[in-house]
Amino acid sequence: MKKISVVVMGIILALSSNLFAQNERSKRISEISPIELAITYSKTSNIVFPYAIVGVDRGSSDVLAQKAKGVENILQLKAAIPNFKETNLTVITADGHLYSYVLSYLDSPRVLNIQYERETKDRPALLTSSPDLNDADVKSDSKYVSEKERPIRRLKKDKYDVRFSIDGIYIHSNVMYYQVVIKNSSHVDYDIDQLRFYIRDKKKAKRTATQEIEVKPTYVENDAARVLAATERRLVFAMPKFTLPDDKDLIVQLMEKDGGRHLELKVSNDRLINAIPVTR
Repeated sequence: MKKISVVVMGIILALSSNLFAQNERSKRISEISPIELAITYSKTSNIVFPYAIVGVDRGSSDVLAQKAKGVENILQLKAAIPNFKETNLTVITADGHLYSYVLSYLDSPRVLNIQYERETKDRPALLTSSPDLNDADVKSDSKYVSEKERPIRRLKKDKYDVRFSIDGIYIHSNVMYYQVVIKNSSHVDYDIDQLRFYIRDKKKAKRTATQEIEVKPTYVENDAARVLAATERRLVFAMPKFTLPDDKDLIVQLMEKDGGRHLELKVSNDRLINAIPVTR
């Protein structure tokens, strides 16, 4: 009888321990239900987050997503094609929160703008890229950087008799300045279709969506649509300060209009954190 009591007590303790462990796991795991959101082809939807956006993942390239120019916490969404298949969107903000959405297509969405409020009301709704630098400061810094001589560590790509390079990365307060040079040694003018900066995954696993976040400049010094034959053009792109996680690269892409001379540079986080201070 004593043996049976010991066995029963052991079973009770084992069951109690198992139930306790399950209860502890249920406390640690909670489901994040996605929010249903309709977007369209001809209108832009805006989501205002309470903190800066640090990650965006689209389930499909049929959805266009970018941060609004000059701010860090507004995501703009638009359909790349009409009537796309339902997909998802994940957004991570600087406070560690994850926002999950199920996106569908609708010709005329009822809601175009969504805003999340912070728990405290004493902070601004928009997180500007550089609150302590005004437009005049950024323009002045950009002009100064455009006149700087090339540092030793140039990042370049040579192809089709065109050299595409980043000759220096500078920083002042919360603004980073990228000194970009396009040298056209060919006899054919180079018409610029687009010159864009975006953050991309270093490696893309099979059957997963590529995470791509475009970074928009707040100002461009010496902007140009064409680089004439046998000439070079030096531009400076001013944009919000940021660094990269280990699994990301900054891609700077130059595309030729009505042509095939496309060039791309890959910028590592090491270059960003070693940005040169703007001192005058």
